[in-house]
Amino acid sequence: MERMHLTATAKTPEVIFDAEKGMISLKGRSIPEHTVEFYRPLHEWISEYGQNPQTFTTIEIFVEYYNTSSSKSILDLFKRIEGIHKLGHDMVVQWYYEEDDEALLESGEEYQSMVDIPFELISVPVDDDDDDDDDDE
Repeated sequence: MERMHLTATAKTPEVIFDAEKGMISLKGRSIPEHTVEFYRPLHEWISEYGQNPQTFTTIEIFVEYYNTSSSKSILDLFKRIEGIHKLGHDMVVQWYYEEDDEALLESGEEYQSMVDIPFELISVPVDDDDDDDDDDE
């Protein structure tokens, strides 16, 4: 099965789906203009992966911001993954959020309550790197 890697843009997350490693990863912003079209190949990949998944699958999600349509598409991803889990395959969702982002923590908790997949809610330090390197002046 082909590894899927999509580079992040200003509107779409980095996607790394690696069947060999049992790794599914989304990182970045998810505000694509055509959400259904963006997520369709991801859904198809997960459906194919479900035919022969690894013994253990890790799903890493660190979507710093997403719109309503992306929220639905992410839930659809989780529902497909849940189907694989219900067939007896072990997995964990690692939901990352910045420590001061209560909304993203709550989103993770909401997803956790909607699907029967083990979740880890993981707080990460706030990245204060705003690319303004004023210290060098």
